[in-house]
Amino acid sequence: MKYDGFLSRRQFLKGSLVLAAGGLTVPFPLKAAGSSLKSSLSVFRDPDPFDATVGAVRLLGGMGIFVPRGSRVLIKPNIGWDRRVEQAANTHPEVVRALIELCREAGAARVQILDRTCNDARRCYRTSGIQEMVEKLSDRSVSLDFVNENRFRNVGIPRGLAVREWPLIWEAFEADVIINVPIAKHHSIGGLTLGMKNLMGIMGGNRGKFHWGIGQKLADLTSAIMPPLTVLDASRILVRNGPTGGRLEDVKVLNLVAASADPVAIDAFGTTLFGKVPGDLSSVTAGYKMGLGEMDLSKVRIIEG
Repeated sequence: MKYDGFLSRRQFLKGSLVLAAGGLTVPFPLKAAGSSLKSSLSVFRDPDPFDATVGAVRLLGGMGIFVPRGSRVLIKPNIGWDRRVEQAANTHPEVVRALIELCREAGAARVQILDRTCNDARRCYRTSGIQEMVEKLSDRSVSLDFVNENRFRNVGIPRGLAVREWPLIWEAFEADVIINVPIAKHHSIGGLTLGMKNLMGIMGGNRGKFHWGIGQKLADLTSAIMPPLTVLDASRILVRNGPTGGRLEDVKVLNLVAASADPVAIDAFGTTLFGKVPGDLSSVTAGYKMGLGEMDLSKVRIIEG
């Protein structure tokens, strides 16, 4: 069965925008991924990040499950840092290219890539290799866009326990499908950067405030977005001095990509890549308690290739 959340999203955006004190507030529809996929997670190992990504998505049943024909897709990688590919601070461009190709094969009408960077955006996009990759595609249906600060809108988070409202990029509402594409890496404050942490790249406002009580806040944010697909780039991971990194000796090559419709399960799996357990990451525990997904990996159907 195809994931049909984009229909609910379109209908919601047409009929549920409401004016509130202090600006436009949009209570985002709480539509989780298809229940048939919620407890599944794929892991594909290949030294080529492109092939590993294709393999991971196909193990879940293919991109057509997540991307309906004619849909508009927002791919959200980590492009936050002015770092080279081998330094493992950003999502590998070949992982992103594979997802673009899979979306086009599935019949997506438009694929947009963006991230609200921490370093200078133009340097991040270029140094990361993402910009060069997109330029080589020469496809007008695929765009790499800079974040326009005027495009943020206040969004209500109905289930939020620590955060009830936050400005998010409007492109997240224009898209029919959001694919979250984090790199797995160490984070000096949050412990690890995985899928839920990567969603901070669509946030406006003072993101520094999120780092106080970050676990529950990330779970709140995830409850408002619930990306239908998260693809975790673990082709190489940053094991120390994250999130910026810089030293090649802090990078460990794993040659794997994982994917899941369950944002909690994929992050739970990600903790194991660093010798941790899911309960070590506060956002995993908070997301599980909110009912956003499964943190007990023994209850997750893991498909390996």
